[in-house]
Amino acid sequence: MLWPTVCQPANFSDMICDVPELRGDNYKIWKERTLLHLGCKDVDYAIRKDEPPLENIALYEKWERSNRLSIMFIKTKISDGIRGSLEHYDNVRDLLKAIDDQFVSSDKALASTLIHQFSSMKLSGIHSVRDHIMRMRDIAAQLKRLEVEMSDSFLVHYILNTLPSQYTPFKISYNTHKEKWSINELMTMCVQEEGRLAMEEGEKVNLTTPGKKKIFEAKDKGKIPAKRDIQKSSKCFFCKKKGHLRKDCTKFK
Repeated sequence: MLWPTVCQPANFSDMICDVPELRGDNYKIWKERTLLHLGCKDVDYAIRKDEPPLENIALYEKWERSNRLSIMFIKTKISDGIRGSLEHYDNVRDLLKAIDDQFVSSDKALASTLIHQFSSMKLSGIHSVRDHIMRMRDIAAQLKRLEVEMSDSFLVHYILNTLPSQYTPFKISYNTHKEKWSINELMTMCVQEEGRLAMEEGEKVNLTTPGKKKIFEAKDKGKIPAKRDIQKSSKCFFCKKKGHLRKDCTKFK
């Protein structure tokens, strides 16, 4: 029996690492992939080591090549808007530190914005419960990338508290349930509950609407016609003329 052969790169320099362009929301993954790529290509010496003295020609040439290629590569992986805000740096360590400083402050501001959005979210009639949970889970994932983590158990309880009063029996049922739900299980159960509530609301409408019609019909049947309508259709039994009754007839009087 022949086993399939697994093709492996001859060395780390043959590895291909997909490095995204640095934007405002992907700094952490960008830095990890950038350092991995430079390491695999064996040009990260200037990032790991200090600049050697010029007297050590071989070591200095290795450092200078690593420094130059690293700076060139990093600049090609930064968007134009961010690149314009960075000064010119001749040392790759200084360049990375400047990028770090810029994104540490922006990450804090972004985390504060996301936390405010997350804490103010409530399910309304505009959005479905599935969309509501997915938006909250997406914000939680963004906060996790910014090192603001929430446990799944906390997220489940918090999402339940954002549901309207129609879901109160559903929330009580979960709190008395022994097992804990994952986010996916919570979404499935909430979608089922949303469907049940919609069917229940439809049944209420079907029950109340015909009853109102019958009430109005009953009122119409027992309603006494206006006096002027009676006079228009009445006929005097004395003078045989229409428009008045015998008691109001002048000839009869």
